[in-house]
Amino acid sequence: MTCRFAVTYRFAVLPIAAALALLAGASATPLMAQTPPTERELRIYAGLHAAAATGDVAAIEQLIADGEKPNVQDSHSRTPLIVAAFRRQQAAAQALLRLGANPNARDGDGYDVVTIAAINHDTELLKAALAGGASARTVVGRDNGSALISAAQLGFTDIVRALIEANADVDHVNTRGWTALITAVVLGNGSKQHIEAVEALVNARADGDVKDQQGKRAIDYARARGYTDMVRILEKATGRHT
Repeated sequence: MTCRFAVTYRFAVLPIAAALALLAGASATPLMAQTPPTERELRIYAGLHAAAATGDVAAIEQLIADGEKPNVQDSHSRTPLIVAAFRRQQAAAQALLRLGANPNARDGDGYDVVTIAAINHDTELLKAALAGGASARTVVGRDNGSALISAAQLGFTDIVRALIEANADVDHVNTRGWTALITAVVLGNGSKQHIEAVEALVNARADGDVKDQQGKRAIDYARARGYTDMVRILEKATGRHT
């Protein structure tokens, strides 16, 4: 989704306020863009997709031993591993990874298992995927986002920290011009969790001087919203990469 904002306001603060008002409706976009298996798809799944959806590890092992390919895709390009991630089937995901599933496969919407686990706040599956070879730096979705941007949006600080530890790109910019730092401010709600996510990113040397398509930095949005705790943290991230 691309938003265009008027640039003819008299006072400098107004474009930020207008942008925030228009962006409020965009907060769910990264989540809505994902397409988990429907109830109909779950009913008609067979083989590895059915076993992954139900968490049947024994069936997964037997099916692969009998020759079924671990990276077979459904009609939406979901592999069994991606189905397991959507269904929060950690044991099934670990079995699939152990038996040759591609940890970096993406579905028809461009999402990988790391991002799905991040949005589901499934720390166990996220860490299993990363240990199994998944990249924390994959560019995902139609807005060229990342698992870290999604986790920052949702204020999942434990996921943010796990991704940082796995070498996620803290300054990756999506098609809106937003980094994880900007996203945590613009699409967050100023909660304790979002403050902690901002702090984790700043401590990881995220660049606070990155500007979005409106020419605004994370600290500009934080000031416009009155997020004083975030402003205090973000001041440490401005000017240090110049």
